[in-house]
Amino acid sequence: MNIMQIIKKIFGGLILFISTFALFSGCTKFLDRKPLQATLSDLNQGGLEGQAIGLYGTIRNSQSAPYCGDGFTSIGYLPMQSFRSGDQTVNADPGAAGYITAYSDFQYSKDEWANGVYWDRHYQLILLANILLQTADSLKLSDPASLINIAEGKWFRAYAYFDLVKNYGEVPIITKRIYQPSDGQLPKSPVADVYAQIDADLSFAEANLPSAQPSTQVGRLVQNAARTLHAKTYLMRDAPNPTTLANYQSCLNLCQAIIDSKQYSLFSPYWAIWKTGNENCSESIFEVQCQQNANTAAGAATTYWSWWGTCQGVRGSGDWNLGWGWNNPTQNLVNAYEPGDPRMAATILFSGQSDDPSNGGYGRTLPPLTNSLYWNKKTYVDPKEQLAAGDPTGAAFVNQRVLRYADVILMAAECANEIGGAANDSAAEGWLEQIRARARNGNNAVLPYVQYVNQAQFRAAIKQERRVEFGMEMERFYDLVRWGDAQSVLGGMGYQPKNEYYPIPTPALSANPNLVQNPNY
Repeated sequence: MNIMQIIKKIFGGLILFISTFALFSGCTKFLDRKPLQATLSDLNQGGLEGQAIGLYGTIRNSQSAPYCGDGFTSIGYLPMQSFRSGDQTVNADPGAAGYITAYSDFQYSKDEWANGVYWDRHYQLILLANILLQTADSLKLSDPASLINIAEGKWFRAYAYFDLVKNYGEVPIITKRIYQPSDGQLPKSPVADVYAQIDADLSFAEANLPSAQPSTQVGRLVQNAARTLHAKTYLMRDAPNPTTLANYQSCLNLCQAIIDSKQYSLFSPYWAIWKTGNENCSESIFEVQCQQNANTAAGAATTYWSWWGTCQGVRGSGDWNLGWGWNNPTQNLVNAYEPGDPRMAATILFSGQSDDPSNGGYGRTLPPLTNSLYWNKKTYVDPKEQLAAGDPTGAAFVNQRVLRYADVILMAAECANEIGGAANDSAAEGWLEQIRARARNGNNAVLPYVQYVNQAQFRAAIKQERRVEFGMEMERFYDLVRWGDAQSVLGGMGYQPKNEYYPIPTPALSANPNLVQNPNY
C-alpha cells in the first residue's frame, strides 16, 4: 500500500478543521484537550501515524476540512509564488486581471484574496503539525516510529515557515497547540528567529527521518528531503543582502551529503520528468501526491486531487478546454533560452503550434488562441489520462514537484563558485555540466560546455541555468531577491525594495491585536 492509499484510508476523518481566522478571533475553545494519560488508541486523531499521514493530504486538499491546498497548490498559491518573477503571469483568465495588477505589476494589497488565503492556510498547516507534536510530547513518545512521525511534523512546520518568512519577513512563531484564541495572538518574531526555528525543526528531521522509504511508502519524506529544504533556507536567509560565505558553506555541506548518498540521479530526457508515469522518479526528492480515481471528476469525495494541474491547463474551448489558464509563461521567459535548448519545448506550449511530440507532446496542434500565446507544458497531460479520470477539462491527478535533485546540483555549483578555490571551481564546473548534459540529451550541437574562467563569469552562467532549468516552477523571484538582482530585473515592471515582502493580510491584523503591518504598507 503506497502513501496515497494510506491517505485515502485515514485522511477523511483524521484531522479536525482549523481556521486561523477562527483561531485568532471568535472561538473560545479551539480543541478539546485530551487527558495526558490517554493512549494512542484513545485519540480522536487516529494515532500519531495517522496525524503524520494527514499532513501529506492537507497540503494537497482543496475540498474538505482542513483544506490547506488553496495555499499550497492552487490559485491562492500561484500568484504569491510565481507571478512576481517576470517570467510568469496570468493572461488567459479574463477574471484574473486584478492578479496581474496585484502581483505582476507589484501593486500588492493587504485585502487581496490570495494573500489572505496563503497566510491562513500556511498557519493551518503549522497548527496541525503542532497538534501532532503536542500529542507526542504529552504521551512521552520516543520509540523509533514515533520519532519519524515527529520528524515529519517538524518538516511540514518548517516548510510552512520557510514560505512565510520568504514572503512576509517577520511573522509570529507558533510552536504550541492552541487551546484559546489568545494562545495564537503573538507578535511577529525577527527573521533570524524564524530561521532559527526552521533550523531546529529541520535538524531534528535530518536526524530522525529514514534515509529511504520502502516501496509501499513512495512519496513519504526521507532524510534528504530535510537536507534539501534546509539547504534552500541557507541561500535565502540573508536576502536581500548577499549570502554570507558561512551560509554558502552550510548549504554546500548539505548538498554534498545528498550527492554523496547516491540516492538520486537526473532523470532523462528533461521533458519526461513531468509525465505522470514518471512521478516520484529518480530525480524527485519531494512531491505533493495526487490521484484521481477513474470516472470521478475533481471534487468528488472519492478522489484525492489538487487544483495544481487543472488551474494551469490550457484555457481554450472544445478539446482545448483543459483548465483555468493560470501561470502563463511570458515573452521574457521565451527569450531567456539559448538557441536550441530543448528545455524550452519541454516547458512551454505555443498557441497555434504543435505540442511537439519529440519533447513530451501528444501529436496535437494548439489552436491559435489569443488569450495567451504561451502555456505551461509542465502540467500538460495526455488527453487519454483525462478521459480515464472522467475529467476531460482538468488534470487534478498531477503531482506537484516541490524538490528536485537538479536544484541540489545547482545549489552546490553556486555555493562552490562563491566559496572559491581550485577544488570548488572544478566541482562547480562539473555540476553545471551535469545539468546542461542532461538538457542537451546527446545533441552536442546545443548548450555548449561552460568552462570556468572566473567567479563573476561562472556566477552569471549559474544564474542563467537556474532560470531555464526551473522555468515555470517557483524559484525565479526568490533567486532574484537573494542575488540582489530584483530591482535591476523587475524595477521596470514596478518592483520596489518593499516588494520583497507582502503586506500582512487585513483579516490577520484584525484578529490579532499584537500583529503590526509590514513597513511601507
